[in-house]
Amino acid sequence: MNPFWTTRRTGLFLVVVNLPIAVAPPVFTIVGTPTTPPTVYPAVIPIVLGLLLAALQLRHSMAAARGERPAGWPWTLAAMAVLAYLPFVWFGSPWLDAQVLLAASALMVVPRRCAVPVAAVPLVVTAVSSALQAGPEDDVLQLVYVVLSGILLSIIAVALYGAARLVRLVDELRAARTELGELAAERERLRLSRDLHDLLGQSLFAVSLKGDLAIRLLRREPGKAKAEIESLVEVAQEALRGVRAVTRDEHVASLPKETDGAAALLAAAGIDVRIELDLPPPHELPDRVHATLAWALREGVTNILRHSQASNCAITGRTRDGRYALEIVNDGAGDEFGDGSGLAGLSDRVAALSGSAVAEHTGDGRFRLSVEIPQEAT
Repeated sequence: MNPFWTTRRTGLFLVVVNLPIAVAPPVFTIVGTPTTPPTVYPAVIPIVLGLLLAALQLRHSMAAARGERPAGWPWTLAAMAVLAYLPFVWFGSPWLDAQVLLAASALMVVPRRCAVPVAAVPLVVTAVSSALQAGPEDDVLQLVYVVLSGILLSIIAVALYGAARLVRLVDELRAARTELGELAAERERLRLSRDLHDLLGQSLFAVSLKGDLAIRLLRREPGKAKAEIESLVEVAQEALRGVRAVTRDEHVASLPKETDGAAALLAAAGIDVRIELDLPPPHELPDRVHATLAWALREGVTNILRHSQASNCAITGRTRDGRYALEIVNDGAGDEFGDGSGLAGLSDRVAALSGSAVAEHTGDGRFRLSVEIPQEAT
């Protein structure tokens, strides 16, 4: 939404709300009321005084709508008090309603602990003055008149204050909605980055590995070279399908599929692999747990292929102490973990399930990736 248009609408709303209250004192002063005659002073005087009151009131309202106090607010509030009380000496009771604006401004700009007492002063003065000048002569009825007048004037003052607060709340809601939209976009960007990294890292390495193998076999064993090229094409097509699924947030990682792929890829790279998975069947695992374990296996195998000179690899999975545990250990570990983005993404996935992911050198030339997820995770 255009900020300029929003600001214009905010200002227009506050003008529409405050203007009827601000014009009442000069209008009643000029035309009179059922109990008071029109003023004998030139009409321009109450009009100018009313405009000054309205301008100060709008200044306070606009500041309250922004959630701040205007600069020099004690002086502008004092100026409003002068404009509310001094003309009463000449104009009489028609000018009493100006004190409602003073009370509303006090609620807007005076610190909270003092705002209500300060705002109550002009309201009480207005109610009592109205009762003395225009109310019934009977003491009981006069008291009732004072109470009812005070309640009515308080409602008007609180309504003006509430209008400014309403604008502030609407602005806060709009800002929160914008922030939520930005956060959602950022989460989606991170999801795409993480999923594409996890998906393509291994696939691209497999394409490179099979391509190199096909080149080496091309002259000596054309049949095997052809098989590797066909396998390479299958990997590329599978990666393409995976990318399309990731962009639509439809890609579902499969632990059995990743296990088979890991065994084949590690074997093709000349790595002796031992796999022992004693986990519940996929249909018995919560979907997010199953997918996270599959991503963990994929990331671990990708790191072995890219960042080690491994000759042996052990992949074990079991349920222990109320947790699903997956561990990948390989020899020939290098000194670096890689760029860390894949492991960071894996840690985020596991942490979302209240689990833990630990990647570490064991000190004997081996590297271990350990993932544990509570069984109660869903």
